[in-house]
Amino acid sequence: MSTDAVDTAVPAAGSPFDPAAPYRLSENVSLRPEPFGALVYDFVTRKLSFLKTPELVEVVRGLENHPDARSAVEAAGVPAAQHEAYLKALAGLLRSKTIVEVRS
Repeated sequence: MSTDAVDTAVPAAGSPFDPAAPYRLSENVSLRPEPFGALVYDFVTRKLSFLKTPELVEVVRGLENHPDARSAVEAAGVPAAQHEAYLKALAGLLRSKTIVEVRS
């Protein structure tokens, strides 16, 4: 998985990505499955972006079913050697507001 375009900067919302926190797909976002992964459309910003692998799509869709991001990555069957790359990708998705932290 390439993470060239992904950074772990502090998300615009304010708090940094925490792999031990719970997340879910934003209600403002729709995923359209594609052979390469998925198209991501934000209905608020009208921004179109991409999830570049089917595995990342599985992780993102599974976030709401797990107590934290790290568990979602593990449950999707991502090899341990790639966990950090996927967590960095999730950090970028949080920054772009594709995913949001679940607040209790």
